[in-house]
Amino acid sequence: MKDQDLVLLRVLDANLNRAREGLRVCEEVARLVLEDPSLTRRCQRLRYGVDRVARSLPRLKLLQARDVGRDVGRPSRRGAIRSHRSVGDLVAANLRRVQEALRVLEEFTRLKFPQASRAYGFLRFRAYSLEQAFSSAGSSVRHR
Repeated sequence: MKDQDLVLLRVLDANLNRAREGLRVCEEVARLVLEDPSLTRRCQRLRYGVDRVARSLPRLKLLQARDVGRDVGRPSRRGAIRSHRSVGDLVAANLRRVQEALRVLEEFTRLKFPQASRAYGFLRFRAYSLEQAFSSAGSSVRHR
């Protein structure tokens, strides 16, 4: 069995990456597809919020715990790549990814970093609100 601290760090590292990446995709849609400055800023603020809380975690230990080569969840070269039908589908998939990652961060940080857990819970609800904002901009996104 693996060391519990190492497992915790791997989970946190993977989900921090997942949340940041999903938010960056949404930010690029808001900025370059929708050309919506307000929605772009909301994406940026949420991404910066994830980073701000992550600074309270042991960054070097997170990086040292990363083991991409042996990650059983790593996509295989032959694995099917799910395609999106529209930019709206792309945004929806990435927002779900962000929300799920924030939930995992909220739950796992509760084990050793309770302040971070509360912050990630708050950010998760901001992600739900961001989903609503994209939905309001939906007719523009769905048809691109």
